[in-house]
Amino acid sequence: QVQLVESGGGLVQAGGSLRLSCAASGRTFGRYAVGWFRQTPGKEREFVAAINWTGVSTYYADSVKGRFTISRDNAKSTVYLQMSSLKPEETAVYYCAATLGGVVYVRESQYDYWGQGTQVTVSS
Repeated sequence: QVQLVESGGGLVQAGGSLRLSCAASGRTFGRYAVGWFRQTPGKEREFVAAINWTGVSTYYADSVKGRFTISRDNAKSTVYLQMSSLKPEETAVYYCAATLGGVVYVRESQYDYWGQGTQVTVSS
């Protein structure tokens, strides 16, 4: 089992950058694939980015390609989401999720563990 804690959210102006962190408990974090999702009130949670357990494979939603970068440091049991050129419509609660497995996963149902989320607000 793994517990996830997101951090790094906050208020940023449009065009700015933020780096989110997802810190995990447990000694086997290196065996987990991790994804980032986001949700705004009244909307379904949407996939943002994912990374496999080694960090070699990554996958992004089309809307964030070229602007967001997912990475991980298994020695620190942490996954990062570097976000740049942020847009007001990307204001949301950002969640990280984890599941055992060696590939990238893009659907919510594929993840077993979720963090509590961190708020990102992009002002225009």
